[in-house]
Amino acid sequence: HPACSPVLQAARGYARPVARKKKDIPSHLDDLPPTLLKKDYANLPIMNSVDDVVKRLLSLEMASQKEKMKVKTQQLVEKVRRSPNDNGSFEVQVAILTAKIRTLEEHLQRHPKDKRNRRCMLMDLDRRRKMLGYLRRVNYSTFENTCKHLDIQYSPPQPYTRRVTKRWLVKKALCIKVFQEKQKLKAAERLKQRREWQARARAARAQQE
Repeated sequence: HPACSPVLQAARGYARPVARKKKDIPSHLDDLPPTLLKKDYANLPIMNSVDDVVKRLLSLEMASQKEKMKVKTQQLVEKVRRSPNDNGSFEVQVAILTAKIRTLEEHLQRHPKDKRNRRCMLMDLDRRRKMLGYLRRVNYSTFENTCKHLDIQYSPPQPYTRRVTKRWLVKKALCIKVFQEKQKLKAAERLKQRREWQARARAARAQQE
């Protein structure tokens, strides 16, 4: 404002937020050709006779992120499905989860503080790891083909290891000591019971004689 003093103008300029440059993060949707039609219009026979402007409007060039995700998911499913009618096998579910996980990874690179989507991504990763582990146990060739076509590197879950702390060591030593004392009491009771049985057996033999 012209009426403002130079000090106020400098202060206003100093308090203005700095515009950060957005990182150019590569997306797994970049390999989709822009002339490809959307999923809902790809198989319609009327699309061969429509105008070029209509085709452009119904292509991925004018599509949203959600519509591109549908096409990408369909492409991944086509790589691993067993038959044209296969929509629920483990391979298809792994392909759907893979597309979702890659989208969430790109979102978290742009917004690293989004804890909700990070939690969703970790849950999907755990589900996919369990499905791949089942395929690995049941049909290893299908597991290999799925990982190869979807470009997945499977890592088996790490074995559970407990963190050794001083409190845990003291508690373990106490439990071992209690167990040993209980075993001593049981041994004394067994010895007493065995002596009673021997005394009864001797008395029974003496009566028979």
